[in-house]
Amino acid sequence: MVDFFTSSLSERSLISGLEVFVRLVVALTLGALVAAIYRRTRKTTEIMASFPTTLVLLSILIAMVTQVIGDNVARAFSLVGALSIVRFRTVVRDTLDTAFVIFSVAVGMAVGAQHWSVALIGIVVVAAVCFWRKMRVHKVWAEQPAFLLTIRIGVGDDPSQLLGNIFDTHLQERELISAGTGKQGTALDMTYETRLRPGTSLEVLVNTLSCVQGVQSTKVTRRGIDPV
Repeated sequence: MVDFFTSSLSERSLISGLEVFVRLVVALTLGALVAAIYRRTRKTTEIMASFPTTLVLLSILIAMVTQVIGDNVARAFSLVGALSIVRFRTVVRDTLDTAFVIFSVAVGMAVGAQHWSVALIGIVVVAAVCFWRKMRVHKVWAEQPAFLLTIRIGVGDDPSQLLGNIFDTHLQERELISAGTGKQGTALDMTYETRLRPGTSLEVLVNTLSCVQGVQSTKVTRRGIDPV
């Protein structure tokens, strides 16, 4: 037990400046590869301008921290305490972005600890999953794209009774994303995110809704058709 604490608190053998430089350059290269995977597998409209650069810097900084800590447990706890005062106010909008942050951190740690195979194999596997997801999403959206369906009905009408059968017949799925009043409170405007069932069309859906007594107007807007 004494030997364990002694080895944990002992200084790690010093590494040369050249070796440090090589590790940081490798972290920069692999971090840039992580950022490139992110750019190629995300929508252009979903990419914040600074996020790819952040992924590269994270990889380099984590590689630096890993080398600073080494095998010294006391230094590791000191760095955790020092870094705990940092607060980030920017909220990551998508859980996939969070995964890429963790991805960049893992690559940086692997490079800093000189586990090259872990970093390289991890990049290959994660890239394969991301590109598979991109192709899968492309296929799904190409087959059944999503629409915003806005319907105005008179106040007092029950939307589920008025529209339920039509929705079940023509829509594969639907989700109410907004509701409000219109015409100075005499009408109810509801917006659904929907997908059509195979074999139906927007024209048929709009015509069917227009024939329903109580439906004052119908508007369909296609959304999310940009390449992923």
